[in-house]
Amino acid sequence: MKRRNFIKVTAAGSAGIASSFYIPPVQDSRKLKIGLIGAGWYGMVITTAALRSGGVEVIGICDVDSEHLKSSADQIEKLQGTRPKTFKYYHDLLDLKDLEALFIGTIPHWHALQFIAGCEKRLDIYCEKPLSYDVMEGIAMVNAWKKAGNIIQVGFQRRQSQAFLKAKELIEAGKIGDIHQVVAQIHYNPAPQDTKIQPPPSSLDWEEWCGPAPKLDYRPSIGHRSWRLEKEYGNGHLVDWGIHHIDIIRKILDESMPSRFHTTGGIYLLNDQVTTPDTLTANMSFKKVPVLWQHRLWGNGDVSREFNNGIFFYGEKGTLFAEDSKVVIFPTGKDAKREDISIPTPAMQENHVENFINAVRKKDKKLISSDPEDAFRSAATVQLAMISYYTGTEVKWDEEKKEIIGNPEASKLLRREYRGKYKHP
Repeated sequence: MKRRNFIKVTAAGSAGIASSFYIPPVQDSRKLKIGLIGAGWYGMVITTAALRSGGVEVIGICDVDSEHLKSSADQIEKLQGTRPKTFKYYHDLLDLKDLEALFIGTIPHWHALQFIAGCEKRLDIYCEKPLSYDVMEGIAMVNAWKKAGNIIQVGFQRRQSQAFLKAKELIEAGKIGDIHQVVAQIHYNPAPQDTKIQPPPSSLDWEEWCGPAPKLDYRPSIGHRSWRLEKEYGNGHLVDWGIHHIDIIRKILDESMPSRFHTTGGIYLLNDQVTTPDTLTANMSFKKVPVLWQHRLWGNGDVSREFNNGIFFYGEKGTLFAEDSKVVIFPTGKDAKREDISIPTPAMQENHVENFINAVRKKDKKLISSDPEDAFRSAATVQLAMISYYTGTEVKWDEEKKEIIGNPEASKLLRREYRGKYKHP
């Protein structure tokens, strides 16, 4: 299934099922007043999830595409009965009276500035993944959060998956014995992209959309929804989709960050389509177990397409495969039979947003599933793996000092220079 179609189907299915769930009324009947920065596709996914959970009111939204702004304001008005105020610039939204919480659904290269500005306003924040575009931004964001003391959730909704929770339970119970290797992968074939340089849509302020990132000539293949495989904006498939699996591996195995990275790959079939590798193998040396990430954006992917999206945990007593809605166990032994456990979690996204809202209402940081410090570890892991790829070198990471050891070329890529008037935090 094409990546875009897959996301549309799963998002629609989750929304439909979530709408039928009974959610008990919150004790505080006053509605939490939230604002949204980035009113495009995924910004509206998380905002709609918040409205479905109940007890919130969207009082303002912001976007540099006027069409996004209008259509999203229309949709929110239908859902909640009142129309949010609309803004082009996020600083104007942050000055909105009575604003209590902020949703950030923008492109990753905008996250740091918007997140830090929200922290300075002492707003509680739900920020989409990855936490940042580069490693040093992430460090600055964690510091801003610690200084502000606000409640923040980062969008790793797979932490709500019952299948991955079951995988953790089985592994800890010794179902497959000691684990000696983990392999994660998401293979898929991207839809054909329009790479022709052309004027941006009249509704889109391309200068503002690019913001602190390099301003490339506009083409649809790097704009709305399609920026993920563009090096300067999304930084590739591992950083976009792979980060979810790396994060959940860390959660299941109670791992922190790898100490070494060695990544190889290239653009072999999609030279005229993307600027990040269509084929990638990243070796990450975690403390407990080595983790291998691999993706192919062409062909069949895995030998069996059933396993194109998921994680293999290889233990001495068997192999466990886990994905969003199921766990499959392959015991060792000549006559051993495969065991399938179906555990769908159709409302992962809704549950993750509701987790944030409950934490904000109760003013309890301990309720949060994915705080900035932990989210930084997952983001920095995939960013460091890509630094290894870009430099063609092994990268050694000192987690305590948060620096690359003995590799000046790689160290330069921890921080990307901002463009024009923008200042890197």
